[in-house]
Amino acid sequence: MQIECHAEKIFRSDVETAFDLIVDSKRFPGTFVGYGLIPSIRAIVLETPLTVGAVRRIHNSDGSVLTEHVTVLDAPTRHAYVLSGFRAPFAWLVNKGEADWLVSAAESDCMVRWSYTFTLTSSLIYPLATLLLRVFMQRAMQRCLDNMANLLAGSAANPSASA
Repeated sequence: MQIECHAEKIFRSDVETAFDLIVDSKRFPGTFVGYGLIPSIRAIVLETPLTVGAVRRIHNSDGSVLTEHVTVLDAPTRHAYVLSGFRAPFAWLVNKGEADWLVSAAESDCMVRWSYTFTLTSSLIYPLATLLLRVFMQRAMQRCLDNMANLLAGSAANPSASA
């Protein structure tokens, strides 16, 4: 059984700039601040150069370290990966998460859509997992997109900030 979460936001930037932030292991962690039971990201460590098949370690504020396996890297429009290595109590609910980022031009801006499909450990935990994922994870995702949009808007307002 699976649960899907989605978040989207119009960014006041071009597609390339938005995509660069999505895959930036230095800047992205500061935008994912978590929500409720979902911890923030403290660091992303690349084990190999970022390509399809690459592995990234996601270090969270609760001390957990998740593993991302990159499955799609089609700059500047799509980035997808499988997230695994959850620890209890989240591991009791979810086996893996499959993320998919889509970036598309929207007039002079761009639309960023982030989706997750979580595979549950059992259909019996569907009600609890739905609450956790649709309330906490989906809000964490939307908060992240809001933070990313604000970061890019600040960079556009102050070009020397990104130099």
